[in-house]
Formats: sequence, C-alpha cells, structure tokens
Amino acid sequence: MRSAKERALRAEHYRAILLAKRAESTSASSKLVTGLSELGRVAADDQAPVVHEQFVSLQVRMLEHQMLKQIDAALDRLATEQFGVCAKCGEDISPKRLAAIPWAHWCIACQERSAPAYEQVSSNRQAA
Repeated sequence: MRSAKERALRAEHYRAILLAKRAESTSASSKLVTGLSELGRVAADDQAPVVHEQFVSLQVRMLEHQMLKQIDAALDRLATEQFGVCAKCGEDISPKRLAAIPWAHWCIACQERSAPAYEQVSSNRQAA
C-alpha cells in the first residue's frame, strides 16, 4: 500500500498531465471551430471537398469531445481517490498504462476482455 504522501504526489503528477492534455485539446478544438466559421462562400465546383473537410473536422471534434469527457471523469476519480483503479475489476491500473493513457478507467486485462466483442462485430460485418 502506498503512503499518503506518495498517493498525493502521484495524484498531483497525473492531475498536471490531465489538465495539460485538457488545455491542449480545448485549444485545438477552438481553432477548429474558428476555421470552420471563417470559411465563407465557396464556388459550386469546390463545395464537395470543402464539405468533406468539414465532415472530417467535425468527426475529429467529436472524438476530442469524447476524450475531454474521459479526462474530466479521470479528474473526478482523482478527487475521489478512485484514480488508477480499474472500474471493472478493482485492481490497480499499471503505471505504464497510465503513462500512455492517463484517463484510462480499465486495466489492460479488462480492456482486452472487452475488445473481442467489438472485434467479433467488426469481423461479422466484413463477412456479410
């Protein structure tokens, strides 16, 4: 078991990482919205590529929004001292995983157990 001081230092370390990632993502998101709103009128021949670019940009924004929700949830877990504990099995999430994905809420084993369901659905669609 970790001492209270170690837990506090660990929590501050991850809080700083999560807040930096949140600020980075928020900044990128606001630049995207500004770029989309400044587009103006487009010639008829140029509309298809512009609409495609807008679609891709909005998809990226949606993914960033989902990541922001996960970061906020991780910050909430830090506040309640549940950060770094797998939401499925209750085991500690490895420091290596948290270094790669600090907002992870499942350990690697639980994440891998949940992945085959997605892979099976994906392979069934490809076979059809």
